[in-house]
Amino acid sequence: MRINKLLVTLGLVLSMLLGSGVAVADYDSAYNSYTSKDYKTAFKEMLPVAEEGHVDAQYWVANMYRYGKGIQKDLSAAAQWYTKSAEQGDRWVQTNLGNMYNFGRGVPENDKTAVKWYTKAAEQGYARAQTNLGIMYSNGEGVLTDYVRAYMWYNIGAYNGNDLGADNKEKIVTKMTPSQIEKAQDMSSRCLASNYTDC
Repeated sequence: MRINKLLVTLGLVLSMLLGSGVAVADYDSAYNSYTSKDYKTAFKEMLPVAEEGHVDAQYWVANMYRYGKGIQKDLSAAAQWYTKSAEQGDRWVQTNLGNMYNFGRGVPENDKTAVKWYTKAAEQGYARAQTNLGIMYSNGEGVLTDYVRAYMWYNIGAYNGNDLGADNKEKIVTKMTPSQIEKAQDMSSRCLASNYTDC
């Protein structure tokens, strides 16, 4: 009885290891096709890997739909695949998905959903998402207008290397009192010190 359980367990482990190796090999082949600009082959090879849940493959399938590479352009399908990748925590994809919702590309325009995706990416330290979140707070899109919070996100985005964040921070101070600026700077410091858990 013990031997049967051991063999079944060993078989399952080998199956998982070999299966993931095949997915990686398939992904590498599909990615090589993509970088060689053989988009039809890349899409054909990438789709099954994406369907298995490979986060990078999901991103590339989304991109191929978005730009019509190897498949007819379909922004709705692109958004669906970006969502699958974003749900796995890819901060760059989360920001792109936020942009799609912010501007209504492939999905109905929805500023609250855009803020949700920007926030997920911003809290992972992604400067572009941090600046985009600052814009949303500055303009009151998907959230109440809040110059203090907008400044905080611009400041953090600038700290992480986003030039637009730095530019926007300089512009928004003209709409703020000295005490609001001080509060925003304190919030920025606290957010950074907490590794984005207290923003």
